[in-house]
Amino acid sequence: MTPKSPSESFTETVHVVLPNDANPLGFILGGTVMHLIDMAGAIAALRHARVPVVTAAVDDLQFLHPIKVGDLIILRARVNAAFTTSMEVEVEVFSEETLTGVRQMTSRAFLTFVTADQEGGHRAVPPLLLESDGERQRAEGARARRAERLRRRAGN
Repeated sequence: MTPKSPSESFTETVHVVLPNDANPLGFILGGTVMHLIDMAGAIAALRHARVPVVTAAVDDLQFLHPIKVGDLIILRARVNAAFTTSMEVEVEVFSEETLTGVRQMTSRAFLTFVTADQEGGHRAVPPLLLESDGERQRAEGARARRAERLRRRAGN
């Protein structure tokens, strides 16, 4: 398979936070943010693999700052590492105040997606072409998170 760079899977989505997305305090619901993270991550994984993918794990999701009704929510997703039939995708979430343009990071999550077909089988994913030190560092972090997740799953 031909290796693909992280830039080939890069995905950015922008949404406005509406009142039906919010809690009584006027901030976006955490579950809504999680849904948007999953969707952006799935798009990045699908762009890399070009086969159907499903979410297998979410690691290290943190909510750092609230996002208000009327703000924009910006999600940026990219593949950090490709394994045999799975990928780690990093999704960064930002808020942008619509009247001032002030942006801040509000969340970050690392998601694992695996390929899936109708019969329950898996397909190989292309290797990830790492071209910069930053890409290599993100891939190394992904390998460490994967090793820890597999260790926990094995019960060790």
